[in-house]
Amino acid sequence: MANTTGKKIKDVAIIGGCASLIYLTIGDISYRLSLSRGGLNSKLITDMVAKSAAKKPKNEYKEKLDSMIDDGADWFMHQDTEKIIIEKKHRQSLYADLIRPDKPSNVYIICIHGYTSSPANMGIYAKKYHELGYNVLLPSLRGHGDSEQDFITMGWNDRLDVIEWINYIAERHPESKIILHGVSMGAATTMMATGEKLPENVKAAIEDCGYTSAWDILGIRLTKSIKLPRFPFLYSANIVNLLRENFNLRNASSVKQVKKSVTPTLFIHGEADTFVPYEMLDKVYSAAACEKEMLSVPDAPHARSVCAHPELYWKAVTGFIDKHI
Repeated sequence: MANTTGKKIKDVAIIGGCASLIYLTIGDISYRLSLSRGGLNSKLITDMVAKSAAKKPKNEYKEKLDSMIDDGADWFMHQDTEKIIIEKKHRQSLYADLIRPDKPSNVYIICIHGYTSSPANMGIYAKKYHELGYNVLLPSLRGHGDSEQDFITMGWNDRLDVIEWINYIAERHPESKIILHGVSMGAATTMMATGEKLPENVKAAIEDCGYTSAWDILGIRLTKSIKLPRFPFLYSANIVNLLRENFNLRNASSVKQVKKSVTPTLFIHGEADTFVPYEMLDKVYSAAACEKEMLSVPDAPHARSVCAHPELYWKAVTGFIDKHI
């Protein structure tokens, strides 16, 4: 009897161990495909994206908006940018591009790019700020651009990097006035950063189409874009993320952070955004404890508000900045 019981316990342990191994393997694959530079550039993902794009009908309106982003990137690539590095002894260094104005200014705009994007894709914003005579700093977020990091943290660890960039500017230019302007994941990064204690140099923030939390947006993209269920894929990927990056995707929350914010923030979202659902605007705006304004942009798809209605966009942005600097 004892031998039989012992064998059953052993069998259960083996089955449980195998199940756990399979679960973590699923998590590691899901994590790498969605939150690593290598995974996003893999043939599997690039082929999937290409097939999805091929199925979509031609959309001249979206192509026009995309071309405006491309023009901004082209402008950025032709600028005499300064490579700024914050060197770290015990972890990867931080990288950013700095575009100085033609005349000295104490205003610094930190332009923060989105998921699978880069500083160059913030060129349309950098160009406008350059024309306004401001300094523009464009960091490479983790797993993007010049970053030495391989894995993407959806804004959560990036918020700490942005704070390092804020301190970098403030320490060298004590009279500086700093504005944060993030788009998509960069907007979530911005909101997450404002939930921390920031130097008085930070005067305002602009978040454009940011999401409520990393957990929410990854779940939506998983079910809508790839047609996979949240369980086991997102749940197991979250465990891998917790082991690797030491945070729970549920805790990477813009909503929780803006509840603590004292930084005046302009919340922007395109009404035709289906990638980061438009409904998320009300959730982050309602949660924000700071001084705040909202801009809802008609007909604008994801991260294209600046292109869809540039006059409306920049009137709101520059007016908000002028009020706080």
